[in-house]
Amino acid sequence: MATDPKTRTLTALVGVVLTMGALAWASVPFYNWFCKVTGFGGVTQVASAGSNQVLDRKITIRFDGTVDSAMPWEFKPVVRTMELNIGEDGLAFYEAYNPTDHPIAGQAAYNVTPYEAGGYFNKIQCFCFTEQVLMPGERVQMPVNFFVDPAIVDDRDAKYIHQITLSYTFYQIDLPEEVQASWDAGQNKTTNVN
Repeated sequence: MATDPKTRTLTALVGVVLTMGALAWASVPFYNWFCKVTGFGGVTQVASAGSNQVLDRKITIRFDGTVDSAMPWEFKPVVRTMELNIGEDGLAFYEAYNPTDHPIAGQAAYNVTPYEAGGYFNKIQCFCFTEQVLMPGERVQMPVNFFVDPAIVDDRDAKYIHQITLSYTFYQIDLPEEVQASWDAGQNKTTNVN
């Protein structure tokens, strides 16, 4: 029994639409996974401990810090550059300040340039792994502990890198519910006392 050409065409179109939708849905998680694994786009790696090898070759790390235009914090690196041996643990600090009269939560997005260095730049501990909450007028120094993997010297493109820039941008996010509830309760007490 032959099928109607219109039915075949409709079935094919529905199949194409469903396949495209499934691929679009899967592309974002796949892309994120790909960037984390390869360091593509300057995405850094996460390590549970420092390197077990330190080379007799120096590399300069530059630090950059900005805030999104909607974020009222002030945010900057404490030290702009650091020179260390490849494989050596580095510890840098960024300073954040909340000049407002209310608590603000933020989350940092980050990358390194040149992008080829992303697969070799390892963070052991970083303020960027969790959200940060600053109370009104609070100023904090936030650490990032890192190292550059010695395997960078064997990479066809990355072995010529002598300087890496680690960049962070803070974005405002919703306050955690418990912080908001505590803040609201404190504000109500202050209001009721007057």
